[in-house]
Amino acid sequence: MENANLYVGNMNYKATESDISELFGEFGNVTSVKLIERDGLKKGFGFVEFDSEDSAKKAQEALNGKDFMERSLRVDFARPRQNNYDKPRY
Repeated sequence: MENANLYVGNMNYKATESDISELFGEFGNVTSVKLIERDGLKKGFGFVEFDSEDSAKKAQEALNGKDFMERSLRVDFARPRQNNYDKPRY
């Protein structure tokens, strides 16, 4: 199964989807950028999706640990979202 979705953490809160798309676009065709917000405030992380796993791998290798807007980015392949409904709450 092809995974072309990257998790991007430790982002500057001022970064926009356009900024991130431009940065990651150097490595291939970015199909979507989603910066996570809560109550209108950015959380400092998000997801970047490419049209190919190869492009995502190139971006991950080049940008993990790179300084961007005065922050050192953490870039890794995104994991599937887990279903927490079945876990006990005690």
